[in-house]
This record gives sequence, C-alpha cells and structure tokens, in this order.
Amino acid sequence: MITQIEGNVVEKTPTYVVIDCMGIGYQVHISLNTFSKIPAAGKCKLYTLLIIREDAHLLYGFTDKHERHLFELLTSVSGIGASTARMILSSLNPSELEQVIASGNVATLKSIKGIGEKSAQRIIVDLKDKISKEVVPADTVLPFLNPLRDEALAALLALGFQKQAAEKAVDKTIKSSAATTVEEIIKLSLKNL
Repeated sequence: MITQIEGNVVEKTPTYVVIDCMGIGYQVHISLNTFSKIPAAGKCKLYTLLIIREDAHLLYGFTDKHERHLFELLTSVSGIGASTARMILSSLNPSELEQVIASGNVATLKSIKGIGEKSAQRIIVDLKDKISKEVVPADTVLPFLNPLRDEALAALLALGFQKQAAEKAVDKTIKSSAATTVEEIIKLSLKNL
C-alpha cells in the first residue's frame, strides 16, 4: 500500500499531478482542493490512497490526512466510487462537506454532478455518525497564480462535462461572481451545471 509520496512536481492539472520520486513519475489523481494547495513545480508531499480495480490501479492524493479520510469514508458508501468521491471533494472543501453531512443538507449534495437524492441521503445516513460534528472553520484557499477561464474550462472538460455546457457555466460564473482563483471559478461553475 502506498500511503504517501514526496517528490518534485513534474506536471500539474486540475485532475491529476505527476510527481517524480527518485526518477519514477507517479500519476496521482487529485481533487480541486488539493490542486489549489500544491505548487506548480518543486517539492510536494501527498497522502495517498491506492484504488485497485479490474482494469486499473489508481493512486489518489491529498495534501492532508483529513481529506484522505473523508475520501475513504465517501468511497465506503454504497454506490459512491472514487470518481464521485473526488467530484464531491472538488465541489466542497472538507469542512464544508462535514457541515453538510452533519446538518443533513441533502440539497447541497444533490447539486453536485453524479449525486441524486437517494445517493445524497445514503451519504448522510451512512456518514453522519462517523464525521466530526464540530464546526470547523473553512480551509484557507491559497491564491492561484494564473486564474484563467481556459484552465477552469479544461478542468471541467477533464471531469467529463460537455464543452458547450461547461463554457456556459464558466462564463456565467465569471460574470456573476467575484471569483478570483481557478478553483473558485470551477466550484461555482459546478453548481451551475
């Protein structure tokens, strides 16, 4: 089991990062929360979880153990796979997710792509007793150096959205909000899709 990886960032995209560790490049799938916290180049340490499927071995990485733990909890819910768990953690930061689950906010979970009412209810029922019920202050978002419309659009396309719908959502977000980072634009755009 690979539980953490440390090395130099070779490539960084909104859905994965490639880390060079002793001459071997590891592709690590990440959420948008993790994306916003890792550097574009230089040293990086991620806490990881290896998911083994019939057709692939996928490594998921997180900047802190808390987000990794929430990812493991989400994937333990029947019907929630790794891709859906990553989508949830890309739409809500760990503190927001805990508050949504603790308060039983089905509507917020339903607003995330791939989550219907039954899945949202199942997540709340299964995880309500397992998460911390303390109110945790929202994570500090590190400013991203190059907040571009094209990068937000590329992230949404990589997550599987249709180009026309993604463009419309990104443009609407840019016009109607004060979002200043790619992560904020993507999160708000996800709510418009």
